[in-house]
Amino acid sequence: MAIVLISASQDIAQWRESFAALLSGVELRHWPDIGVADEIDMAIAWKAPEGAFKSLPNLRLICSLGQGTDHLFRFDDLPPGVPITRLVDDSMRRQMTAYVIAAVTRRLCRMADYAAYQAKGEWHPLAAYDPAAAVVGVLGLGALGRDAAEKLAGLGFEVRGWSRNPAFIPGVECFNGKRSLAEMLGPCDMVCCLLALTSETLGILDARAFAAIKPGAYLINSARGGHVVEADLLAALDSGHLDGATLDVFEAEPLAADSPLWDHPKVELTPHISAVTMVQSCAGQIAENYRRMTAGQPLLHVVDPDREY
Repeated sequence: MAIVLISASQDIAQWRESFAALLSGVELRHWPDIGVADEIDMAIAWKAPEGAFKSLPNLRLICSLGQGTDHLFRFDDLPPGVPITRLVDDSMRRQMTAYVIAAVTRRLCRMADYAAYQAKGEWHPLAAYDPAAAVVGVLGLGALGRDAAEKLAGLGFEVRGWSRNPAFIPGVECFNGKRSLAEMLGPCDMVCCLLALTSETLGILDARAFAAIKPGAYLINSARGGHVVEADLLAALDSGHLDGATLDVFEAEPLAADSPLWDHPKVELTPHISAVTMVQSCAGQIAENYRRMTAGQPLLHVVDPDREY
C-alpha cells in the first residue's frame, strides 16, 4: 500500500528518506502525483485542497502534519468514519515554549525600546523590572500551553491559565469555561494565546476580550490567526488600551502586503515559525500510527471531530 503527503510546504525527499528506514515496502507519494488512488490508505496532510480526501477511496487514516487540526475542518469533505490523528511532538513543544518565553521576556526587558534608542545612538536606561511583579495569562492548557505556563511560572512570573475544561498545573492559577474568560484576563500584563482553533475559539480575542484586559497590556499570539479579530486588535492598539503585540499567526497567510500590521509601531511579527514540523522529529510518530493502523491497534493522538482537536 502507499501513503500520500498532501502539503506544498514540505520537502518530499526528506520524508521519503525517513520513511524508507521506518516503513519498509511502503511507498510515499506526493500530492497531486498520487499514482493509483486505490493503493493509498493513509494521508499526511497540511492545508489539503478541497476535495483531496474524497479522491482517495481506500483511505483508512488522516494524519495532521501539525499539532493543530483546524486546517482539516476548513471544508466539509472529510470522509466519514476515517480517523484523524495529530502530532504531539517534543520538538514543537520546545520550540513553542522558547518562542513564548522569548516574546514575554523581550517585552519585559523593553528590548524593542532599547533597539529604538540604539538606532538613535541614545543611552537611555529604563525602569527596572521583576518577573514576580508581572502577571502572564496563557490561553490554552494543552500540551503546548501547559508547558509554556509551567516554564513561565518557573521563571517567577505570576501565571494565570485558561482552558475549555478544568486543568490543574502547580504554580498556575487555572480557570475554565467561557464565563471565566474575562475574570482570567483582567489582571494580566501579558496574554499568550496557545489555544486550538475550533468553532468555539474562532475570534475569541475580540473587542470584548481586549476590553477585559487591564490597560497597557501586551498580546502574544502564536496559536492561529483566527483567534484574533484583527480589526479589533488594531483598534485596541490605536486607542492605547493595548500597548503592543507579538504576532506569529494571522487571519490570512502569508500576511497581505497592504496589511497595517506590517508597519504598525506597536506590533512585532514573525512568519508563522513559532513551532515548525521537523521531519526527523515527527516521522517516527507518523510511522508508528501507520503500523498501528495496519495491525488494528489503538492509534496515537486521535482527534475528536466534535471538539475539532
